[in-house]
Amino acid sequence: MHMEHGPAAWPLFFLIPIFWVLIIGLVVTLIITLNRRRWRQAGGPPWADGQGRFGSTKSAEATLSERFAQGDIDEAEYRGRLEVLRANRLDSGTS
Repeated sequence: MHMEHGPAAWPLFFLIPIFWVLIIGLVVTLIITLNRRRWRQAGGPPWADGQGRFGSTKSAEATLSERFAQGDIDEAEYRGRLEVLRANRLDSGTS
């Protein structure tokens, strides 16, 4: 029976894949950490809205506030629509 590498070579069969899994995990962790720092400074990841929430849709109240600020609607219409939005939010939250 001829052993080319000797009886002590079999642990390398397990250690080499474990080594590469750890290296790849370290690289992925480093990339995620650096991106999180950049996202935190920029106000969130590119696929989140301005408040850091995921999804590209703005809240209805934010859209209404923007329209009021731009002069598209007057104060009476703004307050009326805001009241309706808040009433609907309360109704849907209790269901």
